[in-house]
Amino acid sequence: MNTQLAGTGALLRLALRRDRVMAPVWILGVAMLVLSLPGSLESVYGTAAERERLLATMTANGSLRALYGPVFGDSIGALTAWRGGVFAGLLAGVMSLVIVVRHTREEEESGRQELLSAAMVGRRAPLTAALLAALTANAAAALLVTAGLAGRGAAGALALGLGIGATGMLFAALAAIAAQLTESARLAKGLTGAFIGAAFVLRAAGDAGAPDGGSALTWISPLGWLEHVRAFAAERWWVLALFAAASAAQLVAAYALAARRDVGMSFLPARPGPARGRLGSAGALAWRLQRGALLGWSLGFLAVGVVFGGMTDGATELVGDNARTREIIERMGGQAGQAGQGVLADAFLATMAGMLAMVAALYIVSAVLRLSAEESGQRAEPLLANAVGRLRWAGGHLAVAFGGSALILLLAGLGLGIGHGEDIGGAVAATLGQLPAVWVIGALAALLYGAVPRFAVAAWAVAGAALALGWVGPALNLPQAVLDLSPFAHLPKLPGGQDPSWAPFVALTALAAALLAAALTALRRRDLAA
Repeated sequence: MNTQLAGTGALLRLALRRDRVMAPVWILGVAMLVLSLPGSLESVYGTAAERERLLATMTANGSLRALYGPVFGDSIGALTAWRGGVFAGLLAGVMSLVIVVRHTREEEESGRQELLSAAMVGRRAPLTAALLAALTANAAAALLVTAGLAGRGAAGALALGLGIGATGMLFAALAAIAAQLTESARLAKGLTGAFIGAAFVLRAAGDAGAPDGGSALTWISPLGWLEHVRAFAAERWWVLALFAAASAAQLVAAYALAARRDVGMSFLPARPGPARGRLGSAGALAWRLQRGALLGWSLGFLAVGVVFGGMTDGATELVGDNARTREIIERMGGQAGQAGQGVLADAFLATMAGMLAMVAALYIVSAVLRLSAEESGQRAEPLLANAVGRLRWAGGHLAVAFGGSALILLLAGLGLGIGHGEDIGGAVAATLGQLPAVWVIGALAALLYGAVPRFAVAAWAVAGAALALGWVGPALNLPQAVLDLSPFAHLPKLPGGQDPSWAPFVALTALAAALLAAALTALRRRDLAA
């Protein structure tokens, strides 16, 4: 047996056990993003004439191509690959980076890897186990996509499933390199996430300028390779070889870097701090720890807001007189059922504002759960042993989380208004109007952490369920009672033609405040790391 790989099996079993909740949620999220589409697309574009019109509109609309990519076929399977393929690949990439960094750099940062390495564990075993865990997750997602779409065409379903899984593994290999280069898990995730974002931007820029997706920028991006697999549209199997070659090259580099460093060390060490500390409060420390993530989210929301705002006119043209699409947008955004392109544009902006707010819920959960990371990493206890109370310590992180969510929604609204070129104030009001629902989810995350810290990770499931209900629920025509399980369903959709009632805003804000009070009370009464 190769001693460099000794213990790989045991570490893989440990990784799968640790991921037994997180990984299935990610896998189902990737798969359902794709499998929820065929039924809704068939109801919207059920006839050949409607699908031909869609292809013609997409060919002429650069802003929509930038978001979804070009359409290569008019079958329901091809439309599914067009509508969900790139986003499923993006989600698979994020899933892979989380898994790989969690079982490599996070283990080293916490000190657990050093303890494990003192046993019969080979030098390459931890990295190999992490990559195998990512491979297992991506293979499961690919299998679900393939099986779920097989009825639309076995070859196309296999091509799309393999493409999504291959995209996830390419970014897993990239995360493996980042884990060797950086000293912290947070920086490794940020570096890999930046590359994923750059891949999306390159693909979007290329597709916006080339109706057939043949731009050089598209071919530079792995997400561009995914769309050029052309599932359900004369599949290009050879494109999968690009994923294999790029992944293999990155894996060789990751293993070479891992062989040349000690456990806990990195090739890009952290910059030394000043000789004298400059942080005078727990709130200042929380800001210092979270400002990088907040900056990234802020820039991302501003950019996405501009893109979505610029899509508004193209989206209203795409909807046209399609009654089913108008109905979906009406359920998500409010006023589409009325006459007039201006009203339809308002409904589209309201829909985009709601979607951005649901994604902002992911930010607030990650910011709140930084408390859990500080506690489990044993960095909170030395701090609290000094003249810092628990409420002051937690309050600093919660202030950043709740204030940061308001900031990113403000910037998203500015982006929507700038991109659309009309009524910036109305766009800002639309995004900030969703803030009470975001705060409710953040307060739930705080309550889970304060009361039952072992299950704090369940806050991700709450945010994910709200996102799924808001994104997929209207398209699946779910009953309103099911949609009402999300706090976002109770807020008025802005901009709209009528003055909204203040009651839902006040009620949800009061609920968030009550949950926060309960969370801080529970945190004050329990033992740390208990």
